[in-house]
Amino acid sequence: METILQYIPAVLSAILLAVLILMVITNIIVEVVKKLTWDKVPTNLLAFIVAMAVTLLAFFAVCRILAVHIVWYMVAAAIGLGFFVAFAAMFGWDKFRQMLEQITRLENRKE
Repeated sequence: METILQYIPAVLSAILLAVLILMVITNIIVEVVKKLTWDKVPTNLLAFIVAMAVTLLAFFAVCRILAVHIVWYMVAAAIGLGFFVAFAAMFGWDKFRQMLEQITRLENRKE
């Protein structure tokens, strides 16, 4: 007998993988566009717009490829996922870089 609980780990890992891939794509696009706009647009706003666009494009592409009928709550979930991607793109990389700098400072103190 199959239950929905059996699918939760697979679905969560697929969602986390999607967020990671979309975040990397968002970061790459933001870095390129940021150079083209000469810093006229705030980077966080640009990251948010790009994250939403990339997430929604990916969502509609996957639904089209898998021939899934799109319902309003699926679009709402994709928009929610876009917020996660935007948050990860805006703050994830900065926090990761900050952590690496702290680790190298600790290693330099030990020497």
